[in-house]
Amino acid sequence: MGMVAGILTGFLANLWVGGDKTLAKDVAGYFHLLADIFLHLIKMIIAPLVFSTLVAGIAHMGDSAALGRIGGRALAWFIIASLISLTLGLIFVNFFAPGEGLNLVRSGAESGVNTEALNFKDFVLHVFPTSMVGAMAENSILQIVVFSLFVGVALTAIGDRGKPIITVIEAMVELMLQVTGYVMRMAPFAVFGALASAITTEGLGVLKTFGELVGEFYLSLFALWIILCCAGALFLGRRMGKLLKYVREPLLIAFSTASSEAAYPKMLEQLDRFGVPRRIYSFVLPLGYSFNLDGSMMYSTFATIFIAQAYGIDLPIATQITILLVLMVTSKGIAAVPRASLVVVAATLGQFDLPVEGIAFILAVDHFMDMGRTATNVLGNAIATSVITKWEGMLEVEEPDYVPHPKAPAHTPAHGRAGLELASDMVE
Repeated sequence: MGMVAGILTGFLANLWVGGDKTLAKDVAGYFHLLADIFLHLIKMIIAPLVFSTLVAGIAHMGDSAALGRIGGRALAWFIIASLISLTLGLIFVNFFAPGEGLNLVRSGAESGVNTEALNFKDFVLHVFPTSMVGAMAENSILQIVVFSLFVGVALTAIGDRGKPIITVIEAMVELMLQVTGYVMRMAPFAVFGALASAITTEGLGVLKTFGELVGEFYLSLFALWIILCCAGALFLGRRMGKLLKYVREPLLIAFSTASSEAAYPKMLEQLDRFGVPRRIYSFVLPLGYSFNLDGSMMYSTFATIFIAQAYGIDLPIATQITILLVLMVTSKGIAAVPRASLVVVAATLGQFDLPVEGIAFILAVDHFMDMGRTATNVLGNAIATSVITKWEGMLEVEEPDYVPHPKAPAHTPAHGRAGLELASDMVE
């Protein structure tokens, strides 16, 4: 409802103020205020939510061998999915050739995208935090994961002496899940504001102007969705359909807001309801948000070759494969970089002496393409987490829809399985 209302409101606002670019921008800014508030609230809870759930999950995993096995399987899945995503983007952009015939002329102008943030040496150094407080203040997911790994493994190592701390962290998990429930009530309004804002300034006409590029990119994403779902079905069987039902809401949030962070809290809840134990999703999902960005990687090859086509540059297949391998490495450092996919594409263009200013050509529709690739990132991580859980033989029966007894208090437990697991752990 929020998506439909946002599109209609943005369309009407564009008809009303679209002729005055300054006024349209002001009106769009007020619409986007709803999305900005929601994203601020999401950023407020991400760091404590990731830290508490990850530490609790590791502490209850029992031993470091299980942790290493799950982490190894997760990284193996991520690498294979990355190669498939990058290759599929390369195949489809060559098949559709959306840039051919545009005949853009290279001018040497600046792209407007800062690529200094993308450096392998700096990325490796950035993984390791100098301060826990700094990492949480900046919402640096990868640094929070590293610190949480140390804390979780250390709590396992000290045994009974760590139980009081584990009890506190478990209570923090429940607290953050409750806060998350409050924040997520804002989601429909954020969806409305984000779409109304984009269409107020750009209008529906922008999709016509770049319709071929956007449409062919979404066809490529659809093919990737089919491959991901088929791969998931090999492990999950008929429950793959159930998983898609459970993650529908996080996918809509990710698509509408173009933010993976916005979908993260709801994804935790839905994976829990699907039957993934907290000790698995609290470990694998944050890793996936850093290393398993299927939609963004497909976009990277698609956009890079599209810009080469638009400028009439013919790239041999050997060069395209080299670009793919370079993107395989550089795309792993994009989680904490603003406008991440554009930064990766700009850096790759510069490395292969391709026109970096071509980035400006796709900026007009980048938001609409970002919506699709963000939803794909979220779907890929949901499937990866569920498959690894099945791989470990730990996938539980999905939680039935909650139907309160007529005499029961009027409330709905948002995290029933997580609560039962916590109670079980406390009894132990």
